[in-house]
Amino acid sequence: MPRVSIDTVAAYPSQGRAAFALNLVDRYGRSVSAVGLYASLVVIYAWFGGMKFTAYEAEGLVGLVSNNPLLSWTYSLFSVRGFSSLLGILELSIGALIAARLIGPVYSLIGGALSVGLFMTTLSFMVTTPGVLVPELGFPAISVAPGQFLLKDIGLLALSFWIAIDSLAALRTTRT
Repeated sequence: MPRVSIDTVAAYPSQGRAAFALNLVDRYGRSVSAVGLYASLVVIYAWFGGMKFTAYEAEGLVGLVSNNPLLSWTYSLFSVRGFSSLLGILELSIGALIAARLIGPVYSLIGGALSVGLFMTTLSFMVTTPGVLVPELGFPAISVAPGQFLLKDIGLLALSFWIAIDSLAALRTTRT
């Protein structure tokens, strides 16, 4: 039986495996990255949103919410657990909307926009919550909790904004 040579790197036969790998990255990298970004925010919302139904999480929010002029009034309407549960419903809903990108980009556009608003609100805690800054260490020192815990929301805000823009772009291309 004669030997048949199969060229596995047909697109770049003279450059070998490295060029083949780069071709895969060129072809699928953006799509795989986008799926990872959407999925990561869905996981974060599912986890954090689910935790909002626990007494532990509800009590952990008190110092942040009660010192924030945008949200402190909510404790006059809802109990600590009630407000935390409402926040959990909101976070789980945002996560579901972002995951619904699989159905249509309009859902993830709404989820991304709501997510931007939520992370802008949580970043406002950096200014209103006592104990974020560590003055004795000088600028830019911030505490581990709540400071560094809140600081990560800058990245999540950027990701939320990216998801909203990516969804809007997808929505515009499906309508043209």
